Amino acid sequence: MSTEPALAALDETTFDSVLCVVAHPDDIEYGTAAAIAKWTAAGKRVRYFLLTRGEAGIDTMDPVDAAPARADEERASAAVVGVEEVEFGDHSDGTIEYGLTLRRDIASAIRRARPDLVIGTTFDVTFPGGVLNQADHRAVGLATADACADAGNRWIFPELVDDGLEPWHVRLLAVGGSQRPTHFVDVTGHLDDAIESLEEHRLYNAALPEDFPKPAELLGNILGGGGEAVADPAVEHALLLEVFQR
Repeated sequence: MSTEPALAALDETTFDSVLCVVAHPDDIEYGTAAAIAKWTAAGKRVRYFLLTRGEAGIDTMDPVDAAPARADEERASAAVVGVEEVEFGDHSDGTIEYGLTLRRDIASAIRRARPDLVIGTTFDVTFPGGVLNQADHRAVGLATADACADAGNRWIFPELVDDGLEPWHVRLLAVGGSQRPTHFVDVTGHLDDAIESLEEHRLYNAALPEDFPKPAELLGNILGGGGEAVADPAVEHALLLEVFQR
């Protein structure tokens, strides 16, 4: 009878700087923010790069109004977990297209931030449990994986070098929400940080269906399920990641 390989603890001594790359405001807050809180408390530098401002995410709010409001909510959310540097791209929420422009924008962000670790999102069609993964997530997740290579090659997007952005080699890429996690981050003690961070998305959360789980319940399930997957009684909550060494 086959068994799943045991999850390995991510060696958090191997990186000091992190760049999170996602499509929308609130994407980081569905679990990853717990690890961010842990890392910033330990003195690691973390930056966020979001490709959109989530302007299409609230049905009752015109995108012209939603974009700055949701960007402000993301900045407040980031501040809760110790992140001060939040950058936004200019892609259109809901219609991000995988391609060279997307790869170039992410490679440029990587070269500006020069991180040891890049955290992206899964480009699987579904999340664990069979929930469909939204198109923007898939496009940005795949482009992030490719942009990690692009960022290190001066002959791909040479105009970035002309702009003063020298190549940067990313040593670790971690993918959140993967159906094939390889590693975990023990975030026991940081559940409340993650909840508070997600709660800062007040306008977005208020517009969700009434039966959608509230932040405490949702993150308790996500990070608690991660803890159960680790199968170590000392690890109550965990962020699961698929990690690639480059």
